[in-house]
Parts: sequence; structure tokens; C-alpha cells
Amino acid sequence: MSARLLTVEQVAELLGTSVRFPRRLIAERRITFVKVGRHVRIPEGALAEFIERNTVQPVTARRRFGAVA
Repeated sequence: MSARLLTVEQVAELLGTSVRFPRRLIAERRITFVKVGRHVRIPEGALAEFIERNTVQPVTARRRFGAVA
């Protein structure tokens, strides 16, 4: 096993959110997680994939019609 498993608290810290947000992601099945007994862990790769999937790229500036260069 090469992937490090993160606790919900660690994921919240990395995302800069409260613990409630990663718990909601888990409840809504929006992120991959692993159950270890009664504990829940999130693989680092799953967190990276979640961030990549939800990253919004900036819109490139377009010239406005009739604008003078």
C-alpha cells in the first residue's frame, strides 16, 4: 500500500475547511474513502483527484466588440 490514508481532520486542515465539509463529501459519496473498522480514511490520491476535478480554470480575457486597441 503506497497511498497514505488521511483522517477527516487532516483533510479538513488541508482544504482549509471545517471537519463538516469532508464529512459531507463522504456522506454524499463525492470523494473516495476507506472504512477501517468504524473509522473513515481518505487516500491522498483521492483528495488530489477531488481537487483536480473541482478546479475551475480562469476565463481568458476577450476583446470587447468595438474596443480600441
